[in-house]
Amino acid sequence: MMNTHMLILVLGPTSTALLVVLILVILFYRKRTVKNGREDMENMDRKYGVEAQIEELITFHGGQDLTISDILDAPGEVVGKSTYGTLYKALMQQSTTLRLLRFLRPVCCARGEEFVDVIRLLGCIRHPNLVPLLGFYGGLRGEKLLVHPFYRRGNLAEFIRDGNGDSHKWANIYSISIGIAKGLEHLHTGFQKPIIHGNLKSKNVLLDCNYQPYVSDFGLHLLLNATAGQEMLETLASEGYKPPELIKMRDASEETDIYSFGVILLELLSGKEPINENPTSEEDDFFLPNFMRNAVLGHRIGDLFRPDILLSNNNDDENRVTEERILKLFQLAMTCCSPSHFVRPNIKQVLWKLEDIGK
Repeated sequence: MMNTHMLILVLGPTSTALLVVLILVILFYRKRTVKNGREDMENMDRKYGVEAQIEELITFHGGQDLTISDILDAPGEVVGKSTYGTLYKALMQQSTTLRLLRFLRPVCCARGEEFVDVIRLLGCIRHPNLVPLLGFYGGLRGEKLLVHPFYRRGNLAEFIRDGNGDSHKWANIYSISIGIAKGLEHLHTGFQKPIIHGNLKSKNVLLDCNYQPYVSDFGLHLLLNATAGQEMLETLASEGYKPPELIKMRDASEETDIYSFGVILLELLSGKEPINENPTSEEDDFFLPNFMRNAVLGHRIGDLFRPDILLSNNNDDENRVTEERILKLFQLAMTCCSPSHFVRPNIKQVLWKLEDIGK
């Protein structure tokens, strides 16, 4: 085959110049075609919501033993579902430890550096009454997995309504109430800017074997896009925890968290659901706070708390139940559930009141 040097000698000066121009034109269009092809692919990715991903694992305190293969290969059992993700009870084979894996649907997640910034913020939060984030895995196809400890007692909603006699004991009701409040106080006051829970409900309070509460799902709405955040708020409303003034999840505040906390206190005292889907009389309101207000106005004191609570005394005078203590906790719950957010106490005031009740 004739090489380039021989071709130039044969063609002469004029033809050589034309050849050089032709080669440059071919190279230009080849480069342009490659560039345009890459841009077309990127445009298609953006059109269908696909972003280029890198596989990464971020671990936090308590999750140093996590590995990507351990997370992806862990046999799991579905323990919860929502519009934005799925919860799995998974066995980490390397450490033989049960973990809770939260899969977030990529289409529901916020994008870009903001998402990673929130992950790093949540991963640094540690408190005895908050569920820690141990690790985060981001996959090549946009998969997002959050790793938490697994608590064998399940959630507070199950505890309240599963017929377990321990849920009627004043000592448990009081310790769970003050534990949730302490976790919420850390979120609201322990940082330069308050961290709003946004999705507080009894299903998002987990219990250990001693019935100590651990608040989960705090700040989760910050990882979601606006559409998924609104779906979370709609679920909160359908379950009876949404304060009346909260219309958009982005407007969630300390005051809205306090309202949801008040509903949980009413659940603990009464054993009733936050939503009454089958009222038996006209006096029964659909929402638990309204039902309780009607009970007070109608002097139906027996509806305010479970009578069994008064029978749960033990030998510990500090945790001894009295009707006065029960009614003080009920009054606090109703103040937290005030329709006006201006009337609701802040979390420090809530804790002061709880500590006073325990004296």
